[in-house]
Amino acid sequence: MPPEPVEPTHETPVEESAEPQPAEPRRRFPFARRGRTRADVEAALQDVETALHDLESRAREMDARVEARVGRNLPKAILFGLILGLALLFSLIVVKEIFMLFGAALVAFTAYELASALRFAGRDVPRIPLVIAAVGVIVPAFYLGAEGLWWAILAGVAFVSLWRLVEQLIPARRTGAASLGTDLGAGILVLAYVALLGGFAVVMAGQPGGQWWVLAYLIVVISIDTGAYASGLLFGKHPMAPRISPKKTWEGFAGSVVVAIVASVLLALFMIGIEWWVGVLLGLALVGAATLGDLTESLIKRDLGIKDISTWLPGHGGFLDRLDSILPATVVAYVFFVIVA
Repeated sequence: MPPEPVEPTHETPVEESAEPQPAEPRRRFPFARRGRTRADVEAALQDVETALHDLESRAREMDARVEARVGRNLPKAILFGLILGLALLFSLIVVKEIFMLFGAALVAFTAYELASALRFAGRDVPRIPLVIAAVGVIVPAFYLGAEGLWWAILAGVAFVSLWRLVEQLIPARRTGAASLGTDLGAGILVLAYVALLGGFAVVMAGQPGGQWWVLAYLIVVISIDTGAYASGLLFGKHPMAPRISPKKTWEGFAGSVVVAIVASVLLALFMIGIEWWVGVLLGLALVGAATLGDLTESLIKRDLGIKDISTWLPGHGGFLDRLDSILPATVVAYVFFVIVA
C-alpha cells in the first residue's frame, strides 16, 4: 500500500544559531538588585560600627563628667541602690522579723569597714570583736526596745574594750597609755556611730506598725539624697562647705528641702497616718539630720585622708558612704515615732 500523505505543519523550523545564547542571569539578593555591591554593604556595616563606637565613647565621657562632678558612678549607683532597696522592702513588708537579718548585715559590714579605715589611720581597733558587738545589738533592740538597745551597746563597749586590754598584755601589741586610750575611744566611736544610731531603726521595726515608720523615713532620706543630687548637678554653683565636702552646694540643699517636705507630707497622709503639718516638721528635721550626717562622714574621711570608706559597693563606695545620712536621721525618726505614734 502506498504511504499515507503527511499533513504539512505551519511551524517554522528553528535554525541553529552559530552564536551561543546568553545564559539566564542568576537570582541576586535585594542589595544587588538595588545596585549595592558587597563593598557597599561592608562600608555600611563599618559606618554603623563606627557610629556605635562613637555613641559608646560619648556615653563614657558623659559618665566621667557626671562622676567627676558628683563623685559617683551613676549607673552602678542606681543598680546597687535598687538591689538594696528591694531587699529592704522585702524585709519590712513580707516578714518584718527578716529586717533583723538585713540590719545585722548592714551594721556588720559598716562596722568592719569603719574599723578598717581607722586601722589604716593608725588606730589599733579590733575589727572582729567590733563586728560581733555591733551585730549583738540587733535582737535585743527588736524584742526589748530602746532599753535593750542601750544595754546591748554597753555590753558591746565592755566586750571590745576588754578585748583591747587583753591584747595589751601581748608584747608585740603593747602600746603606750595615750595610744591605748585613743584605740579604746575609736572602738566606742564605731559602736556609737554605727550600732547605736542604726539600732533605733530596729527598735522601731519591732514595734506594732513601726515597720511603716522605718520605710517612710528611709524613703524620705533617699528622696533627700536624690533631690540634692539632681538639683546640685543641674544648678549647683555655691559650695556649702568647700573644705569638708566640695561637691555639696546650697542649690542642692535647697532641692533636698523641697523634696523632703513633699515626700514627708505624702507619706504622713497615706502611709503612717499623721497630720500633714507633722509631716512638714518631720521632713525639715530629717533633711537637717541627713545633711549633718553627710557632712560628718565627709569630715571623718577627710581626717583619715581617704575618698571612700571602702569600695565594696560599686558606684557607692562603702556601706557607710550610703548610710551616712540615714544613721542620724534614724534618731530623728525614732523621736517622732515615740511622740506621735
